[in-house]
Amino acid sequence: MTTTYAIIGTGVVGERIIQQIIQHDGSAITAIFDENTERLQQMAAKYDVQAVDSLDALFATNPDWVYIGTPPVSHASLTSEAAKRGFNVLCEKPLAHDAADGEAMVEAAKYVTTAMHFPMMYSPVVARLKEAVQRGELGDIVRIELHTHFPVWPRPWQQNPWIATREQGGFIREIFPHYLQLTHHIFGDVAIDAHATQYPANEALCETAVSALMHTASGIPMLVNGVAGIAQQERIDYKVYGTNKSMIIRNWGQLLETTAQTAEVEVAVQPATFTFLDACASETNVVTFEEGLKVQLWIDELLK
Repeated sequence: MTTTYAIIGTGVVGERIIQQIIQHDGSAITAIFDENTERLQQMAAKYDVQAVDSLDALFATNPDWVYIGTPPVSHASLTSEAAKRGFNVLCEKPLAHDAADGEAMVEAAKYVTTAMHFPMMYSPVVARLKEAVQRGELGDIVRIELHTHFPVWPRPWQQNPWIATREQGGFIREIFPHYLQLTHHIFGDVAIDAHATQYPANEALCETAVSALMHTASGIPMLVNGVAGIAQQERIDYKVYGTNKSMIIRNWGQLLETTAQTAEVEVAVQPATFTFLDACASETNVVTFEEGLKVQLWIDELLK
């Protein structure tokens, strides 16, 4: 049985979704739509998929899922339009512009299946880290840290009109949701004890740095640190420190481990056997809008 998707938004991430659906057995695209007609036609020609000129035309293709890959401020209205027609909704992170919009999305989509695009949850490195934590391989977990360093924001490949704005963009919205959801998935809810977020003098532009002290529901302390505009290559480290050994997810897809006696070494992982598209097809093991709303609340707090 084929699971079908209608795509709203054909930017960089939207194009990645198109590629993944085309390459995924049992998945297909009914239509794509973007207000940027030049980009829309380019994607339609490149991937041999149907482009439509309106949301009504998109919905008329009767997909199983509607994917929303537009700027966050539009997520709530598009979710409402898709859900009231009975379509399942797959949404980019962050869930919404803010928690108020996120709550509206949860309510609007309560009678359909919802999913957030958090591909890390299905990655081999996360599966191996989760396994190590659950088996007690790390010993007692004493600390979690997230460090994100960007020489420039937006990143060179991610230039668009909104990604650098204070209203909708910034690395707290773009990067942090993945790692806060990952923390929630393995360790449960988190709470923010204190934070400081820095902004440039230009009030239209997004944050330049943030530091936060947090803790998990079980009391594990968590340090979050992010900065852009520095003389360093881009690097993202998610570190889980244990009394026996520590593990690090570096730059999304590399898993390392270290002990008090050994330097960092890369951990071999098995290839992924279950992707977020598999989750959508089965409507199981998805990251729901309810979970996305939890992440949104933490994001909103960090942005204050």
